Amino acid sequence: MLTAGDEYPIHQTPEPVAFSGSDRNFYDRYFFNGYSRDGSVFFGGAFGVYPHLNIMDGAFSILKDGKQRSLHLSRALNMERMDTQVGPMKIEVLEPLKKVRITIEETEGIGATLEFTGRAFPIEEPRFTRRQGPRMLMDVTRMTQNGRWSGELRVDGEVIKVDSRDFFGTRDRSWGVRPIGAADAQPLIPAMEFQFYWIWTPLNFEDRAVYFHVNDDALGKSWNTKAMHVMDGSSADELEHMSACAIDVTYKSGTRRASGAVLRMKDQAGRDYQVDITPHHHFQMKGIGYTHPEWGHGSYHGEAVNYVREEYKPAELNWMEPSNAHIQAISKVVLTDPDGKTHNGFGAFEQLFMGPHEPSGFKDVLDPAK
Repeated sequence: MLTAGDEYPIHQTPEPVAFSGSDRNFYDRYFFNGYSRDGSVFFGGAFGVYPHLNIMDGAFSILKDGKQRSLHLSRALNMERMDTQVGPMKIEVLEPLKKVRITIEETEGIGATLEFTGRAFPIEEPRFTRRQGPRMLMDVTRMTQNGRWSGELRVDGEVIKVDSRDFFGTRDRSWGVRPIGAADAQPLIPAMEFQFYWIWTPLNFEDRAVYFHVNDDALGKSWNTKAMHVMDGSSADELEHMSACAIDVTYKSGTRRASGAVLRMKDQAGRDYQVDITPHHHFQMKGIGYTHPEWGHGSYHGEAVNYVREEYKPAELNWMEPSNAHIQAISKVVLTDPDGKTHNGFGAFEQLFMGPHEPSGFKDVLDPAK
């Protein structure tokens, strides 16, 4: 089947662009978040294409005054991957690798007109490849970029101006294989306890950004990690790759939520950097589809455009409910450079802690920190 994508030199296989190999869990996604300098407003979004499920979906969520309000959308893809619009939500690439626009025509009281401009060339994170026994859990490439937002948010009659001097954030593009849509009915043999320990901290400072992520196994051994220190305006060759990166997390007693963390890393000259992270409040990732029990990524909601609004107060949700485990903590951060100078900033401290993790004392799926 030929589609608009076949006009562009983007083929990865001998087949038309409508087909993406043979794994039904192949996906291609946009993610973004944004926040005001004082942390009073936080928004997030996701937009996914699932070629072998023939589904396209999107979600947008705003956290303000302790209340998170979300809009979830879905439709049949009809095998056309270049038409990046689901009902009222549209994604436009204005300048590849630098500028994108997200538009949500007001629906159920939620709307937005936003433009993101990258602060430097995006970074390519190490390829994420992870199996559960013989079965592929994820095989993913991700591109991440910090930047500034401009435009406006609209929520229940209130218009929030988004000024690039005050609103920062992160976007990523990821593609590959990960669990999407309906769960696999065929169980693993033998049965395996699910384990996933994940931290991601894209942080914004006045003239630079810091990126860090880590995936640990049950024993605390990192199977994917990376840290970057990126000055504004950096080209692809100027991105600074850090080494010896490690994070020390302090948990809030009786939970699996971080009350603070210290990130340590070294530059290419062996000089020490430290970032102190202090979380303040939480954004539920299920608000943009991650681990959502009904509107999870790639779930089927009919061939026509379908949508639903939901709202809740994150502080009142039970953290032990699995769909609430995945969060981004809006955090204040302080970077101490090798000269002892401090730089104040802010960012998202993403957390998903499921299953055992020996360094944290976790022994079960959701037993709390002591």
